[in-house]
Amino acid sequence: MPDSPLPIHYSDLGRKAYGPVWEFQESVLQKTIATKLAARENPSLLPEHHLFLVEHVPPVFTLGKSGDSSHLLAARSFLEEQGIEFFHTNRGGDITFHGPGQIVGYPILDLDQIYTDIHRYLRELEEVIILTLDDFGINGGERKEGLTGVWVGDEKVCAIGVRTSRWVTMHGFALNVNTDLRYFDFIVPCGIRDKAVGSMNKILGKNCDMAEVKKSLLRNFCRVFPFEIKYDES
Repeated sequence: MPDSPLPIHYSDLGRKAYGPVWEFQESVLQKTIATKLAARENPSLLPEHHLFLVEHVPPVFTLGKSGDSSHLLAARSFLEEQGIEFFHTNRGGDITFHGPGQIVGYPILDLDQIYTDIHRYLRELEEVIILTLDDFGINGGERKEGLTGVWVGDEKVCAIGVRTSRWVTMHGFALNVNTDLRYFDFIVPCGIRDKAVGSMNKILGKNCDMAEVKKSLLRNFCRVFPFEIKYDES
């Protein structure tokens, strides 16, 4: 772990389609890896860390690289009719949903500067979400043994799926804030058949201010990880 906080460049991407944001992540990942390789010859070079928050519009289902395509319960033609996109991605995990009212976080971190432990990284992403839920009076956020993500009771409120290359991360977490949970009826969320999906507004009985949830996420991200936020234009 570093002796003092590292800068992390933050951008709120607003509402954007999944495909262009995935391509953008890939470009930042490759730039970070290139800097790491160049640092072998020039040790003064240090890869930057990034955190992007986004709401994906139009709604989209994404399937992880080892996911089961049978967990998509609707025909692709139906998705097209409903304006729902579908992507088979290179992240870990199974199938999940992204859409309006959900905050998706994409940290692109060089774990070589922090710790090289994917299990720990996933647990600390979960901790960021648990602390954020607590900020809004939801103190039942928890982990479930053998299941990545954050739960309140038997309802999953945050899905997590990541990819790493040369210890650089991409993809991340999806927190259901004011999400229309009916979309999850078209999939087996994260490949788990015996659990439901929840959201912050379902638990609280009212909608949450998305801007306030983002502020909480940023604050707790820097509580859990050794970073200080540097604000970038989106």
